[in-house]
Amino acid sequence: MKKNETNNNNKTNKEEIEIIANQFLTEADYIPLSKEEIKAKRKHLDERLQAMNFRTQIIERELQKLESKYYRTCIFGSARIKADNPIYKDVQELAHLLAGIGIDILTGGGPGLMEAANKGAQVGRQEAKTKSRSYGLSIQLDFEPVPNPHLDIKRHHHKFSSRLDDFMRLSNSVILTPGGIGSLLELLFTWQLIQVKHLPPRPIVLMDSVFWNGFLDWMKEFPMARKLVGPGDFDCLSIVDTPKEVFEIIKKHYQDFLTKDKAKK
Repeated sequence: MKKNETNNNNKTNKEEIEIIANQFLTEADYIPLSKEEIKAKRKHLDERLQAMNFRTQIIERELQKLESKYYRTCIFGSARIKADNPIYKDVQELAHLLAGIGIDILTGGGPGLMEAANKGAQVGRQEAKTKSRSYGLSIQLDFEPVPNPHLDIKRHHHKFSSRLDDFMRLSNSVILTPGGIGSLLELLFTWQLIQVKHLPPRPIVLMDSVFWNGFLDWMKEFPMARKLVGPGDFDCLSIVDTPKEVFEIIKKHYQDFLTKDKAKK
């Protein structure tokens, strides 16, 4: 398909979504509601939303049980970094190494370092003939209309919150490469869930010490100094510089995972 045809199709899909959204009308759009009716309606909808959230938790737990035999690692990083940047090549090499031993690679499915990871995963799988898969959890963004083309499994989200939950549910370890606000959000979300034991312990590996050291220095100099975090909260974090160093940390965790899985059988 030609690039112009792809862009036209994307534009058409976006227009169709907007038309559907604009046509989705509720009772309040047709009938003026009194204050008491608004209050009752709000209470009813809030109760339905809470019930739906509870059902979502149950479904997620069932899925976790069914997917527990798979090992996946998230690779987070900037969508803005181009293929001629050395870090792009490092991320591609890292995913290549991980997929070569059978680890699934999970990214946001977009361009930049996400694309580098997904591309490396597919090449690594093909060369080593493993069964690893390249995942992309895309998000509704005007400036990222389509996922990158190196995905075996695609999942689309309209909200960052549900996407973050999906990342955590599907993954066993997390790798942070240089990125902006989105990557910091992903780091802090993962870190906090481990801190409060909403996630089992898992490695969080930060690649590129020059990029990440300043942030961790700030965390220790200010929040930790004021006893807002504890020294033990940093135990899950590792800072390294090369794809090989990241690979060795994740490989060890993967081997421990396989040993525990074998002991269950």
